[in-house]
Amino acid sequence: MIDVLLADDQALVRGGFRALLDAEDDVRVVGEAATGDDAVALALQHLPDVVLMDVRMPGTDGLAATRRIVADPRAAGVHIVVVTTFELDEYVAEAIRAGASGFLVKDTEPADLVRAVRVAARGDALLSPTVTRRLLARVALATRDVVAPAALADLTPREREVLVEVAHGLSNDEIARALHLSESTVKTHVSRVLTKLGARDRAQLVVVAYEAGLVRPGWAG
Repeated sequence: MIDVLLADDQALVRGGFRALLDAEDDVRVVGEAATGDDAVALALQHLPDVVLMDVRMPGTDGLAATRRIVADPRAAGVHIVVVTTFELDEYVAEAIRAGASGFLVKDTEPADLVRAVRVAARGDALLSPTVTRRLLARVALATRDVVAPAALADLTPREREVLVEVAHGLSNDEIARALHLSESTVKTHVSRVLTKLGARDRAQLVVVAYEAGLVRPGWAG
């Protein structure tokens, strides 16, 4: 069962999300928060698999709430998906830097929202292709002086290859086909890369790869 916490200052939005998610056999809503402070408190109380977090809320906003949740060791298994009306690049980039696993706009189709919850619960990055391209371009432009994390030296050549493909937005299955590996081998490599780089999830691997200069928008690899 996937436990979900809803954080949005609009009761109608929370109600709509709850009705949609509670209709799924493998998903349940364990709490609702109308403010960022309440979102943090409930996230640390329930430790849900996924938090659907609005950006603009009274007091502590969704991005600050995300940082506070991610910083708490108890919430290591909590995956945050930022959901907002505004598909603005600065929100997307800041959400990922804050530790969010993905980003959705509120007019997302119902089926896509349910899928997003399941994807996030697995620990996979959740960004639409158009949002991903813009986010990565923004990160790359902001990184004028490339400084590779020291931990990159600990990666094997194959792990670097896998990291680059993750940064290109490929799934484990797609990476397996591209590098002629089994999907289980790719999962092992991704897990090791996450550990070596101290990254929370695939979304952070994407940012690390671009900030380190391993890939740039428009590069084939």
